[in-house]
Amino acid sequence: MTEIVSGAAPYLPDVPPGPPARNPYLVYLKSLGGAQSRRTMGGCLDRIARILGYTTGETVPWGLLRYQHAAALRSELVNQVHLDADGELVPWSPSSVNKHLSALRQVLYHAWMLGQMTAEDYHRAKAVKNVKGGTRAKAGRNVAEHEVAAMLKACLAAGDLIGIRDAAVIAVLQSTGMRRDELAKATRANYDPGDRRLLITGKGGKSREVYLHEVAAVYLGRWLAATEHIRGPLIAPVNRWGAATARHLSPDAIAAALERRRRQAGLPRLSPHDLRRTFAGDLLDNGVDLARVQQLMGHASPVTTSGYDRRPGRQRRAAVDTLTLPRPEDLAT
Repeated sequence: MTEIVSGAAPYLPDVPPGPPARNPYLVYLKSLGGAQSRRTMGGCLDRIARILGYTTGETVPWGLLRYQHAAALRSELVNQVHLDADGELVPWSPSSVNKHLSALRQVLYHAWMLGQMTAEDYHRAKAVKNVKGGTRAKAGRNVAEHEVAAMLKACLAAGDLIGIRDAAVIAVLQSTGMRRDELAKATRANYDPGDRRLLITGKGGKSREVYLHEVAAVYLGRWLAATEHIRGPLIAPVNRWGAATARHLSPDAIAAALERRRRQAGLPRLSPHDLRRTFAGDLLDNGVDLARVQQLMGHASPVTTSGYDRRPGRQRRAAVDTLTLPRPEDLAT
């Protein structure tokens, strides 16, 4: 998000940040289970810090915030705008504002737990309400089967170890609905090729089992066979000499691999989460019950999983298709 910060919340004194173990910003981010969650919430707090006149969230004296600061921040967040894909200024969505408010409440909670504000001041400051608004459609798109095939073809055409690895990455993401962070942390010891079962660690440090499609297992098997000397990471970087190294491929590198093959295949923009979205939508389309899809996706609530259900939209489209409208060729005759 490219935000445009304007205005400022009420003045806070310039207090040097404390040591890491006493810094609410750092303590809160460290409490989050996943790297993606830390990036997301850290980004929210950094934006709030800039509204307050600080460079990053690490330098904000969070324990000095009071209700008037939180209320002013809420007002500033509601007025924030960002540049969309077309370069137009658009306001933040209610869900984006509320995500920032959630980050604010959490860092205030840790400031209270660290003894940097009283319980009364904490409860007053966190009492600012979320903004109301309609539910925004989830970002991203569904990925068609022929698009996955085109990216896999681009991987195989490379004829090198990176191509073999990227094909495995795409096939595993497409057939499991894993988050890129989860794939980045996956280990070889937790993969059972006989059952095509992979034990992964998701959000909040929770473990779950995912299962690979039999064809995805073939792509992954080629990568594992080509790098059988590696112990530890399931997916690893390949160095400039074309050899795999015993390190975990980062989440950003996984996204970069997908972007590289997407470009080579000449496809519209897509992200790793689009493969996750498609996985959930395809299962629901195929009649898999919501609870089972929820388990495979690692969602804490079925409400989150239902947001990936494409069937209601298709039913509404089918209803519109019952209407009649004259075709141009009918009018020409």
